[in-house]
Amino acid sequence: MPFDRIYYPCLEIKQGLPFALYVRAGHDGTGTCRAVDTIITGLRWKAVREHLVCRGEWNEDFVDQCRELGTTVAMSLEAGII
Repeated sequence: MPFDRIYYPCLEIKQGLPFALYVRAGHDGTGTCRAVDTIITGLRWKAVREHLVCRGEWNEDFVDQCRELGTTVAMSLEAGII
């Protein structure tokens, strides 16, 4: 669901949650990351790690990188780190 539809309903009840972001970008993905960072600033969400930006032509390694990101988030939640 797009942020513009959920932002205000989530503003008060979802403050400070952990999150992770991956971006599939043809070039650098900077604009996408900057836009998401602007939105999450209001929600005070905390990045679990630096954004993962999969740049350039499709590469099968992107799948493993995203899987690793998801595993990091899941294990951090399970361990109570985040």
